[in-house]
Amino acid sequence: MTSDVLFYLIIAIVSLQFILETSLDFLNAKRYKDPIPEELHDVFDTEEYQKSQDYKETNYKFGLITSSFSLVLTLSFLIFGGFKYLDTIARSFSDNTIVIALIFFGIIMIGSDLITTPFSYYSTFVIEEKFGFNKSTLKLFILDKLKGWAMTIVIGGIVIALFISFYNWAGTNFWIYAWGFMAVFALVMNLFYSKLIVPLFNKQTPLEEGSLKTKIETYAQKVGFELKNIFVIDGSKRSTKANAYFSGFGREKRVTLYDTLINDLNEDEIVAVLAHEVGHYKRKHIIFNLISSILLTGFTLFVLSFFVNTPEVSLAIGVSVPSFHAALIGFGILYSPISEITGLVMNILSRKFEYQADDFAKNTFSATPLITSLKKLSKNSLSNLTPHPAYVFMHYSHPPLIARIKNLKA
Repeated sequence: MTSDVLFYLIIAIVSLQFILETSLDFLNAKRYKDPIPEELHDVFDTEEYQKSQDYKETNYKFGLITSSFSLVLTLSFLIFGGFKYLDTIARSFSDNTIVIALIFFGIIMIGSDLITTPFSYYSTFVIEEKFGFNKSTLKLFILDKLKGWAMTIVIGGIVIALFISFYNWAGTNFWIYAWGFMAVFALVMNLFYSKLIVPLFNKQTPLEEGSLKTKIETYAQKVGFELKNIFVIDGSKRSTKANAYFSGFGREKRVTLYDTLINDLNEDEIVAVLAHEVGHYKRKHIIFNLISSILLTGFTLFVLSFFVNTPEVSLAIGVSVPSFHAALIGFGILYSPISEITGLVMNILSRKFEYQADDFAKNTFSATPLITSLKKLSKNSLSNLTPHPAYVFMHYSHPPLIARIKNLKA
């Protein structure tokens, strides 16, 4: 297949993905004003429901602007030789393939983030502020950006440098060594994410002694779940939205509760949310997701190994000199339809896992406080109570609220 054919294929993939996503967003938006299902009539009153509609409508329109801008920017880069220009700049600094790749991707990463920062700022300080969610400050916003850049430069730089080193050393068999590295990296991140990454952005403190901690420990003991690490994270410094998550396994497992969650829910509801998270652990979902991620990474790298030695893949994005980093860009776009399919499968499994975790919480604690907690969290985040089934099928990692409540009541 010639580079010209691959070029038009890349253009087609980018355009079709935009059309698909825009169509799904449109179908979803058409249901924003549907009446609230009977099972959810107590989530919003009339005024709150109107506020949730306005919030969804605002985000829908803003999403159209940002996605259209992204499409125009990507197509312009491809059609008018943007990647060739960046490749030429990178090559003017060094003849070393690793240095060239690091400069190339560094310009893309920082440049794209700078270009999209106004959209991010508007989303945070206009939309989220208008609807009462934003608690971030300009200083915190800028610090988060700088920390994100630093993390991307360090971690991304190491990954790219190692991948190219493996390629220079092992040729197309580089994927085996790259896969091994990524498997270890995924394992380390799963185990130590809360210790290594979260503290860069948030403060975590052990849950203080009291009735809530006693209830959590009593429940954990009841279901045979050894739990020594219960932390509260200061999510309220950025947003009023609440969350809780489980991370790690073995001795490193921990539950993290957002301070907003503790403020929004009563103690039984918090324990019910925790019971749901314990259900994920007991049903081996965390291990399954980790293994699946590692296997998918291996498959992706294996497929990549067939592309990196094909000059046409590099030339298809407009560069003059074929290279690993240019092939990586071309491959990323050409592989995206497969990523959509694997993502779809993972979402289907994820929704199934959510039902299983809900069932575990229902059977080991109680369905009622989990239902009321889900309703409160949906209300406080102005979530969509009537999503379109096609949008749910393609994008939701969790079942819609009404489906979860029906399952909990069954």
